[in-house]
Amino acid sequence: MPISDSIIYNQIMTPLKILTLIVTGPQNPAVLVLEPIEEHKDGVSRVVPIWIGINETMQLAVAIEHAKLPRPMTHDLFLDALTNLDTCVDHVVITDVKGQTFFAKLVLRQGGRLIELDARPTDAISLALREDAPFMIEDDVLAASSFPYIFKDEKLKEAQLEEFHSFIKDLNPEDFT
Repeated sequence: MPISDSIIYNQIMTPLKILTLIVTGPQNPAVLVLEPIEEHKDGVSRVVPIWIGINETMQLAVAIEHAKLPRPMTHDLFLDALTNLDTCVDHVVITDVKGQTFFAKLVLRQGGRLIELDARPTDAISLALREDAPFMIEDDVLAASSFPYIFKDEKLKEAQLEEFHSFIKDLNPEDFT
């Protein structure tokens, strides 16, 4: 359904980036970890973990790495169709979370109009990454689904590493009996 720019951009949203994609094993779900693009305050940021299946993991990994495969994947086919219809991915918005399920809108631009589509966040982000389009989260969803993440500064990391090396150097095998 077509919508205007003012409807999309009047919502309070925070831009996101991918912090990491954690893959635990071939048959286990993975975790897409998103982080707001904002300055870290006092070494603390927020992260949004989204549990995803193996197929979504593969599509995201290809998009994150900007890998080119010999044959088009489903997302590549979709983007090719959009290009041939003079349409592009404008941005993605994660709009809701219910339990562990996230909801998103894929916003396409065709000429001067925006078209909003309901989408799974993983599909929408995979498309946005391939098109270098931004992805965001509504602030109320960020507040409801994020966890604090503490960043240690480099000096603190070095001091802890030095302390650990000192501890190991003074260990004796008898200490474990």
